[in-house]
Order: sequence, then structure tokens, then C-alpha cells
Amino acid sequence: MAKPKTAEPQAKRIKPAAHEKPVVKERYYEARGGRKTAIARVRLYSKRTGILINDKDFREYFKAPKHQQIVIAPLETMKMTDTLGATVKVSGGGLTAQAEAVRHGLSRALVKFNDNFKKRLRRVGFLTRDSRMVERKKYGLKKARRAPQWAKR
Repeated sequence: MAKPKTAEPQAKRIKPAAHEKPVVKERYYEARGGRKTAIARVRLYSKRTGILINDKDFREYFKAPKHQQIVIAPLETMKMTDTLGATVKVSGGGLTAQAEAVRHGLSRALVKFNDNFKKRLRRVGFLTRDSRMVERKKYGLKKARRAPQWAKR
């Protein structure tokens, strides 16, 4: 007669795959930027070049030249476009708000990188968060201020 098989737990060996590279920790400066409902988390690296936004090149993410100019403005102001790079996670809002949130976050990260940049970035207006928000809709109106059409007769 054959013995009944019993399920015995076996210890699993977890080995790193041969093709995986060891993770090298790179030093970065982190900051958060905001505009309306858009939020950008920026990491500024001193050993990289280029700006990646949501894992895409910023020129690919922002197609309009106006938005590309807004994003790169802090690095151009400090003349650091060739020496510094950044990775950005941005969410919420529209494209213009996201571009301005990235600019705000990059400016804050630049100040953490070098405190002497603060005066120039403040003078240009990149460190001030634009506090304007959408006005709330009121009861009885179609939008924040738009009243329903009034008919005399």
C-alpha cells in the first residue's frame, strides 16, 4: 500500500536576479510645488541633466513651448541647465497649473541646493506660491457669479 502524500511546507529561496543591478543611492534635494489643485514633487540631482516629468522628458510631457519655458525657467535663471537634472511627479489641475507647480517646486529645490539662489529666485517671483483658487459655486446661481437669465415677461 502507498503512503498518502502530505503537503509539507518548503522553504523558498529568494535570490536576486542576475540581471538586476544594485541600487545606488544618489543624493538629491526634494521640494514640493503647488498651483491651484496641481501638486509637483521635485527631486533635484546634481549628477544628472534633463528634467523627467512622470517618467517622460519634459518636452514630451508638455508639448506647448509656453509650458516648456515655464518649467525650465528657474534653471535658466540660475544658469544651471547643463549641470543639474530633476525628476518630478505631478498630479492634479490642468497643464498650465502643472507647469507652474513644477516651476515652484524646482525653485524651492534650487534654494535647498544653494541658499544664495534665494534672492534672485524671489525677485523673479518663482518662490511665491500663486494663492489664487477657483471661486466656489453659490446656491441659486449657475456658476460662481453667473445668475440665471432674467425675463421681464
